[in-house]
Amino acid sequence: MAQRQVRTLSKRIVDGLSVNGKDAIFWDRDLLGFGVRVYPSGKKVFVVQTRAFGRSKRVTLGEHGNPLTADQARKDAADVIARIKTGQPAVPPEPAKEPTVAVLAGRYYREHVEMHCKPATVTHYRLMLRKHIVPALGERLVAEVEYKDILAFHNSLHHSPTVANRAADILVKMFNLADAWGWRPSGSNPARSVPRFKVEKHERFLTREELYRLGEALRAAPAGRLASAHAAGAIRLLVLTGCRRDEILGLRWDDLDFDAGKMRLRDSKTGARMVPMPRQAAEVFAGLSRTSGSPWVFPVRKKGTRLSFASRALALGQSLPMIAKLLGHTQLQTTARYSHLAPSSVKTVADRVADSRSVGRRRRPFRAEAARAKSAPGRCCK
Repeated sequence: MAQRQVRTLSKRIVDGLSVNGKDAIFWDRDLLGFGVRVYPSGKKVFVVQTRAFGRSKRVTLGEHGNPLTADQARKDAADVIARIKTGQPAVPPEPAKEPTVAVLAGRYYREHVEMHCKPATVTHYRLMLRKHIVPALGERLVAEVEYKDILAFHNSLHHSPTVANRAADILVKMFNLADAWGWRPSGSNPARSVPRFKVEKHERFLTREELYRLGEALRAAPAGRLASAHAAGAIRLLVLTGCRRDEILGLRWDDLDFDAGKMRLRDSKTGARMVPMPRQAAEVFAGLSRTSGSPWVFPVRKKGTRLSFASRALALGQSLPMIAKLLGHTQLQTTARYSHLAPSSVKTVADRVADSRSVGRRRRPFRAEAARAKSAPGRCCK
């Protein structure tokens, strides 16, 4: 079957579509997965095709014409796609007199999560809705859900307290929106006062000796074919800078300013920002080869974990506001999670933290290293 694209499946466009000999599907460029199947007889049927949880699913919406218009088919397609991606049946059951929690979940996902959250958060929230919230509460009417229902659901996940607490947080937002949409009496959010489980944190921070051994292992890894030079470099930078995994892996060469000792994070958790580049980080960047035709410092993007930069900064006696600025935290309470670890010019602090976590490398004069990095072809940009 032929596959084609048109700009927008409006009534005028759909009316003008035709095929010769074989039927074909014309896909809408604005709403991914929305299309119309045109038959040689002139019959036209709106369809949806999307992927969720590793599987592709196609749904027939109905035939073009009265009563199903192109505009209505587009709205139906968006709803079907949201339902599939949150683990609900593509075709909803007979509508209740009032919206159910499943309907609320679909609208919450479509109008809040997809529009305001980053891709990783979208994926996580979709999983929480599909695996936990919709199966447990989906058939309940939004207006009839009570505190005891949310509490019982939260308690049912006691074996996974972190998951239970995250689900409760999502429900708070969902029912706040239900309030705003007029689906519940104002101020009646049943999830707001549910007590959260105490989550015991298991924190283990590397000692200076362990950091040194890590550095030695990273230095030997490329030669022993245990890890590429880029992978080892990325791990070093996580240790030296305190940046998040995606912030390091998302760096481009033109984000690095060796003269100023700074690097630009285009898509950090708190928005675009400039952060200090310690001299040891400059050495790592200068030691990486550049892939021809690629703007990325790390062209092969692999998943990893973020190391604790804050623990070493606190150990050096730096204040929480200073560490918050280094890590890009907009709220001081986020940084305060580390306050139990130790007893007060941002660039200087970054250098001191990196010095304390030398991960098996000798110090070199920053200016000399910057000059060497700038003269090496393909290894740095302005």
